[in-house]
Amino acid sequence: MADQASSSITINASTEAIMAVIRDVEAYPLWAKAISKAVVDKKGKDGPQQVTFALSASGMSDEYTLVYDWKADGVSWSLAAPTKLQRSQKGSYQLTETAKGTEVTYLLTMDILIPMIGLMKRKFNGMIIDSALKELKNRVESLG
Repeated sequence: MADQASSSITINASTEAIMAVIRDVEAYPLWAKAISKAVVDKKGKDGPQQVTFALSASGMSDEYTLVYDWKADGVSWSLAAPTKLQRSQKGSYQLTETAKGTEVTYLLTMDILIPMIGLMKRKFNGMIIDSALKELKNRVESLG
């Protein structure tokens, strides 16, 4: 069964600056600790359309391909095909400019194949989201 989690963070940067970092998927291994590889398989007019990643986190590793749908204020993605660890994955970044910067909301729905009770799956998803948001914030603000 798929579990959904979401979280938000405010980044001291414009929507455009944040989207530029998100679109630069091939640089993810430089700043996203769990990602060891990111290869653009297919380019689209607004950003990468299909990307293959290698991930290693919490003692688990996986290689997976995501298909992206880009918008001016965010991006959504889905898993192209099941992997050794994931049955499905859908996610998104939604960006909203505020008086204090840009609020970035990360939504993730994953159905992982490793037997875990629901509470553990939700905690795992939450750890992924929290880490991704903090690393994105650090990357964007270090470039600005």
